[in-house]
Amino acid sequence: MKRNLKHALIVALMLLGITGLVSLTLGPDLIAGRQPTLGSFTLIHFGGYLFFLVMPVEAMVPWYLAEGHAPTTIVVVAVVTAMLAQLIDYGIGYLFSERVINRVIGTRRYARAEHAINDYGRWAVLLFTLLPLSSPTLLLAAGIVRFRLRWAVGYSLLGLTAKYVGIVLLFHVWASA
Repeated sequence: MKRNLKHALIVALMLLGITGLVSLTLGPDLIAGRQPTLGSFTLIHFGGYLFFLVMPVEAMVPWYLAEGHAPTTIVVVAVVTAMLAQLIDYGIGYLFSERVINRVIGTRRYARAEHAINDYGRWAVLLFTLLPLSSPTLLLAAGIVRFRLRWAVGYSLLGLTAKYVGIVLLFHVWASA
């Protein structure tokens, strides 16, 4: 029972954080009937790539493109904010102490996760950042098992860039049809 209450509280706090972030950044523009700003896109997108705020931020890209923002700018802002947030996710995971890892995850599960990430980590990071999967959580786990930062950054950058360029291209094909 305590565990379910704890999970419900975590979900409620996440929803409160998402609602607050969207309300403070995007809300004033919508209420005033103005075009959403790149500032709101930047903050919401950055927040969406932090592991504790789960938001489908990829869905914002077509909306901001339809509002007239430059495709190149949207891709650059999306990739940069996602990378910064994922570096924070990785860093938080990296800073987990061994005691916390042993208490929360357990040494056996940690060893299995470490083995899996070391074997498939590069492709998993690429796949999770390329598709709308929970790449922030994967980067947190990569930090926990001390996956090479160079690979995490490289494959994240490749996957995020391909994903957002793909979204922009699909939007332009759809909009011109």
